[in-house]
Amino acid sequence: MAKNLLEQLREMTVVVADTGDLQAIETYKPRDATTNPSLITAASQMPQYQDIVDDTLKGARATLGAGASAAEVVTLAFDRLAVSFGLKILDIIPGRVSTEVDARLSYDTEATIAKGREIIAQYEAKGISKERILIKIASTWEGIKAAEVLEKEGIHCNLTLLFGLHQAIACAEAGITLISPFVGRILDWYKKDTGRDSYPPAEDPGVVSVTTVYNYYKKFGYKTEVMGASFRNIGEITELAGCDLLTISPSLLGELQSTEGDLPRKLDPAKAAEQAIEKITIDKATFESMHADNRMATDKLSEGIDGFTKALETLEKLLAERLASLEG
Repeated sequence: MAKNLLEQLREMTVVVADTGDLQAIETYKPRDATTNPSLITAASQMPQYQDIVDDTLKGARATLGAGASAAEVVTLAFDRLAVSFGLKILDIIPGRVSTEVDARLSYDTEATIAKGREIIAQYEAKGISKERILIKIASTWEGIKAAEVLEKEGIHCNLTLLFGLHQAIACAEAGITLISPFVGRILDWYKKDTGRDSYPPAEDPGVVSVTTVYNYYKKFGYKTEVMGASFRNIGEITELAGCDLLTISPSLLGELQSTEGDLPRKLDPAKAAEQAIEKITIDKATFESMHADNRMATDKLSEGIDGFTKALETLEKLLAERLASLEG
């Protein structure tokens, strides 16, 4: 019997669900799951997850006591909500969940370190080993340096909003567990910049970017895992078959599952090892110079942090409204 594309992909790549929707995670049974502020905000507005939101708000009130202001309760609940969803996700999956540090801390190394430790402490208080958590941090220079400190403490990190080779190399040299290069957002930028409607999958700028990062890592023996993210179509996914991990939205998981055909491996460590690739050493000055020279990476990193910040602000407002409703 012919295998669908999702079954074939799983034979060479770890498939991760990119969602906060628990029902979707149960449907596709990924090993790992990733969330971000936009996904948590979206899930928090789904009626089926109202209990998670309400329980988090009530728990924050119980911790702070009746005398605490609504603003204080909302702040604590906000800090706990991503972990509340993470705990529910970990009940379903066998592997790891990625929980994101507040995007507003993206350029503050010390605050990011403190928040990463705090997230791990919340999970450990609920009996979850830090081996099952990836702290998700934006791939700014400050974020990468924060992740380097956390990794040395045994706290594993997932560096997100990654668009350029300079970010990827800095992460690998910092000993980061995993990176999430964004395929679809790179495509979005190039379509807008060039005026093109589409690219063949093999020429998709996001696919080319992730392939370059993957080959660089395998060529030079870096242990950091590459997890392609932010896909716009299944062509981008099939062109990256063989990547260490791919985190995929429920809609595209469904499309892969319902599509049959042969899926050849595209990324391969042995092929990467044979390539002539120049090694680059990244320090802060080199990172900043390469970042400034890469208009796409500069635009998309800034835009991504802004987008996640807006999602967090929406979530804070939603929690405040819900607390007012609960407490009358």
